[in-house]
Amino acid sequence: MKRRTFISLLGGAAAWPLAARAQQPRRIGVLLAGDPTDPENQNRAEVLEAGLRDLGWISGRNLRIDYRWAHTNASVRTQAAELVAAKSELIVATNTPALVAAQRATGSIPIVFNSVTDPVAQGFVASLARPGGNSTGFGHWQSTMGGKWLELLKETAPEVTHVSVVFNPDTATYAGLFLPTMEAAAHSLAVPLTVSPIHDSAGMERALASVASQPNGGLVLLPDAFTWSIRGQVVALAARYRLPAIYQYGHIAREGGLMSYGIDLVDVFRQTATYVDRILKGDKPADLPVQLPTKFELAINLKTAKALGLQIPDRLLALADEVIE
Repeated sequence: MKRRTFISLLGGAAAWPLAARAQQPRRIGVLLAGDPTDPENQNRAEVLEAGLRDLGWISGRNLRIDYRWAHTNASVRTQAAELVAAKSELIVATNTPALVAAQRATGSIPIVFNSVTDPVAQGFVASLARPGGNSTGFGHWQSTMGGKWLELLKETAPEVTHVSVVFNPDTATYAGLFLPTMEAAAHSLAVPLTVSPIHDSAGMERALASVASQPNGGLVLLPDAFTWSIRGQVVALAARYRLPAIYQYGHIAREGGLMSYGIDLVDVFRQTATYVDRILKGDKPADLPVQLPTKFELAINLKTAKALGLQIPDRLLALADEVIE
């Protein structure tokens, strides 16, 4: 064999592994909260994948997605460590406990978060414009939303004379951010406010029974992974005890809740795909500003209102993005 031919063959052989490696799918991990059989949770994962497909990332072709579903803070820590050990190039963290776990598990792998309350106040990023570190993404609620939820509940159900704020402190570690604006609104509206932390389903039933033990009670359910997972129980208990309640997600109103005011989670997961795309193409998380919601949606369930004997004000009906009849 001629020397030039031999060298050429060697060069080609050396290039084969590089070409094969270049064709390997990129690998990301997605850390989600809740039950993977929940249709709403499944929808979030599907929307994320659809958003990635629109940007050219096809699961099973040029992208591998490792999903982990967490029910507790302990399990989310374990699963974040698993995604790091699996050599994920990027981790999507879909709520506050997931982001806490991911940041503890890695200081170098890029993290794209969503559904996180006030990420600056919680210390997850240095600032919205320049997050720094390895994390960026999409913020959820600002602390001022607490007062807004209480005001909307009182306008919808004027006869409410006392309100309980219910959340699980294990998963809603940020609950304290909402309370000052809620307390200010409660003072302005002359509506005493009770904080009711719960840790399990039985605690939820006791909390709502306690609110209902005095007439004209109302309920604000703070957003967190645990209360989300038992939202069906909460809606049923609110109906049983005849408690006007406000939630943060439109599908809870569609599932029988009285009303909701918050962001469109489907849109948030679709937007998340854009940051995954940019980072996989070379952008650094530290340079991508944290995005905050610009649109909030009001949904009102008229059937539930009628069952509670409520007449929804015309102003709210005109403002509502969705009226469920």
